[in-house]
Amino acid sequence: MDRANLQSPVELILDGEHLTPEQVYAVAQGTRVRLQIAPEARKRMEMSRAWVERLQESGQPIVYGINTGFGSKASVSISQANLRELQHNLIKSHAAGTGEPLPIEVVRAAMLLRAQTLVKGYSGIRPIVVETLLRMLERNVVPWIPAQGSLGASGDLAPLSHLALVLCKSPKAQSPDWSGQAYWYDETASQWVLLSGREAMERAGIPRVVLEAREGLALNNGTQISTALLTLAYYQACQLVKNADIAMAMSLEALMGITRAFREEIHRLRPHPGQLATARNIRRLIQGSQLVDTHPERVQDAYSLRCHPQVLAGVRDTLDYIRRVIEVELNATTDNPIIIPDLKEENRALSGGNFHAQPIAFAADFLAMVLCEVGNIAERRIFRLSDRHLNQGLPSFLCKNGGLENGLMIAQYTAAALVSENKSLAHPASIDSIPTCENQEDHVSMAPIAARKAWQILHNVQKIVAIELLFAAQAIDLRLEEAEKRQQPEQVLGAGTAVAYRTIRQQVEPLQVDRPLYADIDTLTRLVAQGTLLNAVEDKIGPLD
Repeated sequence: MDRANLQSPVELILDGEHLTPEQVYAVAQGTRVRLQIAPEARKRMEMSRAWVERLQESGQPIVYGINTGFGSKASVSISQANLRELQHNLIKSHAAGTGEPLPIEVVRAAMLLRAQTLVKGYSGIRPIVVETLLRMLERNVVPWIPAQGSLGASGDLAPLSHLALVLCKSPKAQSPDWSGQAYWYDETASQWVLLSGREAMERAGIPRVVLEAREGLALNNGTQISTALLTLAYYQACQLVKNADIAMAMSLEALMGITRAFREEIHRLRPHPGQLATARNIRRLIQGSQLVDTHPERVQDAYSLRCHPQVLAGVRDTLDYIRRVIEVELNATTDNPIIIPDLKEENRALSGGNFHAQPIAFAADFLAMVLCEVGNIAERRIFRLSDRHLNQGLPSFLCKNGGLENGLMIAQYTAAALVSENKSLAHPASIDSIPTCENQEDHVSMAPIAARKAWQILHNVQKIVAIELLFAAQAIDLRLEEAEKRQQPEQVLGAGTAVAYRTIRQQVEPLQVDRPLYADIDTLTRLVAQGTLLNAVEDKIGPLD
């Protein structure tokens, strides 16, 4: 599903067991989805819900979050008459986030993940509540959720409460109808509109629900915001490293580099899977190039060229680990208490800590760190291309009329600024903790902070790779203009790099005289982020590893 057509409907049957990062990405990016609860999942949900309803009627046994208060107030018993109000108060009071809103695609992913964990059938929630969440995705009602305010403690309490605020209504008719805010997709205007949650649901024709016992806690207790951010960042990072290989291959040609460093014989002797895959990608991209290996007096290139497979080895292998974490989390029960109908004892609710997002926090910090290195090594190649002392005979800043014209000088500054920003952002959030809730929640994961930082670094590195493509294409233009190289790009460049060069030049003209560069950088960033460049290359030479 790397190239899922997001204009076609995405159809999923949620069973709680088999959701993939690719499916999450497709639902997050699309506006046409069809979602159902699998029949076997519905049966599990009904079994756990039946036990909650018996408890709701009898008042026994005492179970956290069903007939008690929350957090440090777990010892406070709640009367049967107040169980509905208890759940609604939880959502109202916990909708306490702040800051800029999360991107719509992140919230859509979180909605899907919340539904997935609930259909596993261990949360005691009615199917109608999950079906309401699925209808919101289908009819494009997306809660407005502030990005800040979650510790990854009892899950992502504040942001998930903002989500639930749109879905639910007060059990008391005379009470204020706090519905939060939500985006609604106006198909006539083809744009998202921000409305009150109530109005968005009304426009979509979706009735809001009154929460019964356990259901508020089932909606806001879990890791879905952190996991949504990580999943989308992971998916895009996998595409980004392939784009980084393309940029590196173009730079190698522009710098008339040496290909012996990418031979399979070298990499078999240190067989990290990611190293082997990266070297293989470079060989395929430059196959047939007439620019490389043209200076036999040079025996080896600088590290930023020669060691690209070794650096990307750690990146790719870490991405494999992150995927394993995500796949577990996508299909896990992450709230509390967990209701297991098959237990033989009277109390079938087990209090635990599956909401604690430490695995997600570590994975997000790992992602941030490895993405930093993708940007770091790309910036070194950008610098090398810009420096006439290092770029194998090209002019300073790849500018023909240096002095009067400045060429790509400041684009390298931009890349350097992004690299430095990434270093600040990469400080691990997962090693921090701060106690909350009267010290009942005395160790927290900071997963949402780690995931948001990884998300920002991802987008910074997309821009750095775009700047390398800008430099490499300009350098290749200069090579092609040399007297003995007056040929078509396909006659000079490698099988993959020729396609990449053509794709870039369809969108961004060569730099003949100075012009503002921000539009070129933005255009190339979109080619990277939206998969346009990668798709063009893979259509020619087949999928990259």
